[in-house]
Amino acid sequence: MPHYVDGFVHPIPNDCLEDYKHLATTIAGIWKEYGAIDYWECTGDDMQLEGTRPFPDVINANDDETVLFGWVVFESREARDLANEKVAADPRMGELMSAVESGFDAQRMAYGGFQSFLPQRQK
Repeated sequence: MPHYVDGFVHPIPNDCLEDYKHLATTIAGIWKEYGAIDYWECTGDDMQLEGTRPFPDVINANDDETVLFGWVVFESREARDLANEKVAADPRMGELMSAVESGFDAQRMAYGGFQSFLPQRQK
């Protein structure tokens, strides 16, 4: 069965990276509680490929920021939509965002929901 994936890329100030990691670990657990199959966030390492527009340019990242690229996998778009509603209504999310100075700025995040295009890998 094809899955549905939310993808995102955003910068985090280097001096906030450990605080953000703690926040993201907790948030990943909440997403999984509400139906996410998997949750990944990765730090940028090789951001330049000749002839392409690098992620740091897309999100206007500074030299003192790390680019994070992530995705959340769901069984379907319907499951994703339901999880989004539940996460948005969960009081823990607001508490986490206000309690931790993680450097996260949603206005600088590129985001989208994606349908499966190529067949999934076989297990």
